[in-house]
Amino acid sequence: MNLIDVTKQLQTEDQCLDFLKARRWPDGVRCPECDGKRISRVERKSPSKNKRTRLYTCLEPACGYQFSPTTGTMFHDSHLPLTKWLTAVALIVHAKKSMSAKQMQRHLAVSYRTAWYMGHRIRKAMAGGPTVTKLSGTVEIDETYIGGKQRGHRGMNRNKEVVMGIRERGGDLRLFQLPDATAESLTNPIRENVSSDVQTVMTDEAQAYPLAMMASGIHGSRHKTIKHLDRVYVRGDVYTNTIESAFSLFKRGIVGSFHSVSGKHLERYLAEFEYRFNRRKAPDLFERTVGRMVGAQPMQYRELVAEQ
Repeated sequence: MNLIDVTKQLQTEDQCLDFLKARRWPDGVRCPECDGKRISRVERKSPSKNKRTRLYTCLEPACGYQFSPTTGTMFHDSHLPLTKWLTAVALIVHAKKSMSAKQMQRHLAVSYRTAWYMGHRIRKAMAGGPTVTKLSGTVEIDETYIGGKQRGHRGMNRNKEVVMGIRERGGDLRLFQLPDATAESLTNPIRENVSSDVQTVMTDEAQAYPLAMMASGIHGSRHKTIKHLDRVYVRGDVYTNTIESAFSLFKRGIVGSFHSVSGKHLERYLAEFEYRFNRRKAPDLFERTVGRMVGAQPMQYRELVAEQ
């Protein structure tokens, strides 16, 4: 569903609840407390503070839990209309360079705090999911630095966040926030995301990569380097332009949409770009994302603003 489909097909709260119900329980409603199948729908005879019209009760004798399609999900305990929630999801998943909280505030007529909180809950759902398949074939690895401009060459990366990227040519992308660019920090992401039988790994000439490759079990001719310091960027099929293009997209998102991001929340922004990039051709991207949101644990505002 694109943004036009969302605004046409999900115009009321009941339509949104039915949509969430279908994503959460494709095989029929089940109790989120005991996973029981004996469920009864509650019909309200008088107005209630709870505006949800899709309310269920578990009929298991030892349970009796009451719930709705939003219970225990990213939509849990939100007083914002679901029509605005699902519009926000559509705006973020279909924006190639993402959507800032300020833009969301204008589009949805909500406060800045509400828009910012919504965006991070959507990003957190994007970051979840099952274990990913390891990358194989030809893989490119590089690192970049996220932060403000600094004068002079010495200390140019001071107070900047290190972001490592791993991308399979013709395949998926992985992005990581690291404490530094040492071999020790680079090794675990490589070991956990690059297959042991990878054909070739391309990197630049940074001294940490040979050590990280050895520690990850990638030896000899399977590791090839391109020397950027010599102003060489392509040598036959040896280059890191593929991963650098992904970095470029992320940085254009920072410059054009967010203007700046804090190191505290950087991991969620990386998860968002990685998620959208790897599913850029999926026709059901909106539906998949909503499915993740009803399968994810709620995120409290105090958790988001807590000190690291």
